[in-house]
Amino acid sequence: MVRIISALILAVTAVCASAAEPLQLVDNPPDRHVVVKGDTLWGISGKFLKEPWRWPEIWNMNRDQIKNPHLIYPGEVVFLDRSGSSPRLRIGKPVKGGSGGTVKLEPQIYSTPDRTAIPSIPPNLIEPFLSQPLVVEKDQLEGAPRIVAGPEYRSMMGAGDNGFAAGILDASVIRWNVFRPSKPLTDPETNEIIGYEAFFLGNAQLLQPGEPAALKITIAKEEILPGDRLLPAPPNNVISYVPHRPDREIAARIMTIYGGVDQGARGSVVTLNRGRNDGLDVGAVLALFRNRVAVRIADDGSGRVYTPIPEERYALVFVFRVFDRVSYALVLDSSIPVTVGDSARNP
Repeated sequence: MVRIISALILAVTAVCASAAEPLQLVDNPPDRHVVVKGDTLWGISGKFLKEPWRWPEIWNMNRDQIKNPHLIYPGEVVFLDRSGSSPRLRIGKPVKGGSGGTVKLEPQIYSTPDRTAIPSIPPNLIEPFLSQPLVVEKDQLEGAPRIVAGPEYRSMMGAGDNGFAAGILDASVIRWNVFRPSKPLTDPETNEIIGYEAFFLGNAQLLQPGEPAALKITIAKEEILPGDRLLPAPPNNVISYVPHRPDREIAARIMTIYGGVDQGARGSVVTLNRGRNDGLDVGAVLALFRNRVAVRIADDGSGRVYTPIPEERYALVFVFRVFDRVSYALVLDSSIPVTVGDSARNP
């Protein structure tokens, strides 16, 4: 798998911060930082900014650059430029023979074909969620190919076993994900089932098309059985642009917190009841809001009194995988526990 997630989380609020709100530097920031292997963009930004997620602002990036960011590589030097009205970070290269760490400044972050650029954050936070099905929407489930048989005299399949599947109509698809439908995802606003969480079982490779088609199980995390379903495996690539405001107004709700828990926190993965059809795309940033009602017993003891509490914004989420009606998002900088049913809207 590609090793980097280029500038994935660092800019979460850069596009939603007010232009009048100045960037705040940390106390006694360094003048420069030499990029070394193991650095992340988040960590470097944190050396200069109190809010490292506002990284594109200090680089003065526009929307096109945010969607197609350039990369930073070990050996380059990050400089803090305070000559203008607002601080800026710039990139330089050490000059051979220069004294005192002389560098040649570049006008902006730039790209090269080198694939050793530093990542924005440790990639393991979301890489496991990029290659597995996670959500199977209702129409997909009904039409998905399914395993119909395993090896002779044995129905259970594991890695290295051959099996047979019905319904594979596209012989050009070689790599398949094997999954088992799990709990339904219910829209909290309409009570409609809009998808199913998919329990990832493994991978299979098409050996011979037909009805049934012959497959080989290449990876098996669990035993694979007749009746389990198949979806084409997505390409092995990762996100290559930083977060941004949605192009449309989004009003979503949290349906589930990954892992089957009722509450989450910073670093949790949540499902939202909005997706591609609603204008969400990968990299969209939404704010989480809590609506709650205070309950007390009436002074005269006659019953309960319900008092709505003003809405509270408490977190940001980054949308990293999008389906037609469902999205997965990573929770960032949450000040209170994340709860199923909370609102997610444009920041």
